[in-house]
Amino acid sequence: MSYNIYGGFFLKYYGERRSGCRAANNMNILFLLKPKHEVAYLVNDCTVRQALEKMRASGYTAVPVIDKEGKYVGSVAEGDFLWLVLNCGEGALKSTEHMPLRSVKTRVVNKAVSISAKLEDLLLLTMNQNFVPVVDDRNIFIGIITRKDVLQYFYDKTKDDKEKKDADDIISQGA
Repeated sequence: MSYNIYGGFFLKYYGERRSGCRAANNMNILFLLKPKHEVAYLVNDCTVRQALEKMRASGYTAVPVIDKEGKYVGSVAEGDFLWLVLNCGEGALKSTEHMPLRSVKTRVVNKAVSISAKLEDLLLLTMNQNFVPVVDDRNIFIGIITRKDVLQYFYDKTKDDKEKKDADDIISQGA
């Protein structure tokens, strides 16, 4: 797991890292944040062709979309582009060179969370989203948290809790 400035800030003020996650029950989501500069995202004034090229280069099947001010406006997925091509018919790929990304109808809504959300709040969202966009109090996109990282946190937390219980059982049997 990579560390970032948000995670470092969080650790400095809120505690130690233990077994891939902070052991406290009320963990802040910043610890798992992949900051904006580390993830692929699109600006909604780019063309469909530019968006397709960026997605192909990144290897992601869905990416966040922001406006010129950096505010999160939604996400776009491969399937959205497929439907666009199918609906436009012959010559659709050529027309994407000048077609604005805003003209792509998105079928899936990736809900964003506030920077102050709790990790437990993300669990329900990640059941239906591969990633959860994170925004600040002005709705400025600051990064994402992936489903994998949320699941890893809860796995590690469960594992830590079980190891702690096992250790307590051993101590109580020896007393």
